[in-house]
Amino acid sequence: QVQLVESGGGLVEAGGSLRLSCAASGSTYGISTMGWYRQAPGKQRELVARVSSGGSTNYADSVKGRFAISGDSARNSVYLEMNSLKPEDTAIYYCIAWRSGNMYWGQGTQVNVSS
Repeated sequence: QVQLVESGGGLVEAGGSLRLSCAASGSTYGISTMGWYRQAPGKQRELVARVSSGGSTNYADSVKGRFAISGDSARNSVYLEMNSLKPEDTAIYYCIAWRSGNMYWGQGTQVNVSS
């Protein structure tokens, strides 16, 4: 099992920035990819960004150019730098990890962007 703990959410004005962090613990050997999903009120969860153990990254079109994901394999951590935040970025952000064909989820951290 992999346990994921997020931190860094909060309230920010539109145009502001936040940095989310996620630390993995437990059976972390073999984690191939870590990333972030989000779920806004009344909407389905969507992939925001992910980074592989090799450093490859993918982003949702809606955050390209504004968000940056990075990983620290030595610390089994992943970070999401969010800039130029918009009200539509308001959501619960979940850290995720893929390992041996399984997907693990954190509890989520709330991000609120005021207009």
